[in-house]
Amino acid sequence: MKFTKMHGAGNDYVYVDCFSEQVENPADVAIKVSNRNFGIGSDGLILIMPSDKAHVRMRMFNSDGSESEMCGNGIRCVAKYAYDHGIVDKKEITAETGAGILTLQLFTNCCNKVDKVRVNMGKPRLTRGEIPMSGPADARVVSEPLNILHTTFNITCASMGNPHCVIFVDDVDNFQVEKYGPLIENHEIFPRRTNVEFVQIISRTEVRQRTWERGAGETLACGTGASAVCVAGALNGLTDKKILNHLSGGDLELEWSEDGFLYMTGPAVEVFSGEIAI
Repeated sequence: MKFTKMHGAGNDYVYVDCFSEQVENPADVAIKVSNRNFGIGSDGLILIMPSDKAHVRMRMFNSDGSESEMCGNGIRCVAKYAYDHGIVDKKEITAETGAGILTLQLFTNCCNKVDKVRVNMGKPRLTRGEIPMSGPADARVVSEPLNILHTTFNITCASMGNPHCVIFVDDVDNFQVEKYGPLIENHEIFPRRTNVEFVQIISRTEVRQRTWERGAGETLACGTGASAVCVAGALNGLTDKKILNHLSGGDLELEWSEDGFLYMTGPAVEVFSGEIAI
C-alpha cells in the first residue's frame, strides 16, 4: 500500500490516496500503521476518496481502529494533498466527511504548494442530543459539574461533527491529562465516548490547549477540539469569539463568526511518502 505521512500542528496521520489505492479493511490497517514501534507511526489513518457530493471525501480512523466523523487537522492535510497531487486545481474546494460537507480555502507558498488551509467547520452543535450526551436532549451543557475520582470539573460540551468536552484549568502544562482524560472519554454520560480538551486561559484572545483524543490518547493537536474550545470560551464569557490557540504541536486560529459558523486556520505539512506491506 502506498501512503503519505502528513501532519497538521503535530496531529499526524497516514494518508492513502484511494483514487488509486484500495483499502479493504481500514480499521485493521489503521491499528497496524499507527503503531509507532512496529508500523509507520501516527494518530490514525485517513483515506482520501472520490465523492459524488464534493471534490473529495475523507474517512478517518483512530489509532485503535475506531472510525471518527471528522478531524480538523486531518481535513486540512486532505486539502493540501488533493491540490499538491493534482486531484483538484482550485483554491476553494469542498470535502465530504462524516460530519457533512465542508468548504476549505487553500493558501499556497512561492512553490505553489499548500502550506495553510482555512476550514469552515460548520455551526457548533450545542444540545445534549446533538453532542450526544445523556439527559434532556434540548439542553446545553455550559460549566456543568462532573465528578471524577472525588474531583469536580466544570464541563462545557459541544459537537463539531464529533463530541468534545472542554475543561478550563489553571495550569494545563502540569495537569494530569493521562489520568483524567480516559475517565472522561469513557464516562457513561457520553454514549459515543468523547474527546476532552483541557484549556488554560492566557487572555481573552489567547489560550493553551492539551487534548485527550477519543480512540487515540493525548495528541499534539486537535482541530475540532480547538474549535470547540473557541465556542466554550465564548459561552463561558472567558474569551472573545476570535482566538489564537497554542496546542502542543503548533498554533491554530479560530473564529466563531457572526454568521454562526466556526472558521479554523492552520498549517498542513507533508512529511514523507512510502510503501508498506499490509
